[in-house]
Amino acid sequence: MEHPILSLDVLFGSFGLHIPPHVTYAVLVALILLGLGWLAGRQVTMVPKGAQNVFELIIGGLEEFMVDITGEEGRAFFPFIATFFLFIMTCNLLGLIPGFFSATANINVTLSLALCTFVYTHYLGVKYHGVKYIKHFMGPIPALAPLFFIIEVVGHIARVLSLTLRLFGNIMGEDLVLTILLFLAGMFLAPMPMMFLAVFTSVVQAFVFTLLSMMYFAGAMEHAH
Repeated sequence: MEHPILSLDVLFGSFGLHIPPHVTYAVLVALILLGLGWLAGRQVTMVPKGAQNVFELIIGGLEEFMVDITGEEGRAFFPFIATFFLFIMTCNLLGLIPGFFSATANINVTLSLALCTFVYTHYLGVKYHGVKYIKHFMGPIPALAPLFFIIEVVGHIARVLSLTLRLFGNIMGEDLVLTILLFLAGMFLAPMPMMFLAVFTSVVQAFVFTLLSMMYFAGAMEHAH
């Protein structure tokens, strides 16, 4: 996909640096979140206000939703889930600003996120069950265990592809449509309805990715049947 002029590309290009956009904008999002977290953290009060209010609303709501799915044990990996949600949502929304780029519109970023979920899922499985975690791959019928093992391995690999392609395809398509509308209809008029829809889908895609991750974690933590 060809991108319009990006602000960070111009900035780094003036210094003779050519860094892929998905790298620079992923780092930018990380710095934005670190900055917001620092600002919210340094003004924490018993009666929340300002940025603390926003963070508590997002974090608290996400945590309670996750506990409903995974149980109290899920609180142990909540920082992982919260970081993923905030990072993906901010990446998605950043690309809606002219001159900026959604890092999640690059398959390398979405694949990296999916692999993190994949690795952490099996880490939790081994942590909670030890060697017995292998039973999750053996199925309910001992005689068919080799067949079930192959099916389960393929299914877990398919999870990586599903997480990767769903997020990448939706965000890349959304950014492409907005770019075309901006070029054809101008900056502010025709793209506005699409912009509101894009904001909604950006949040939804971040939620879907983290929801699926929660379900995979919960499945790894529960006992095999």
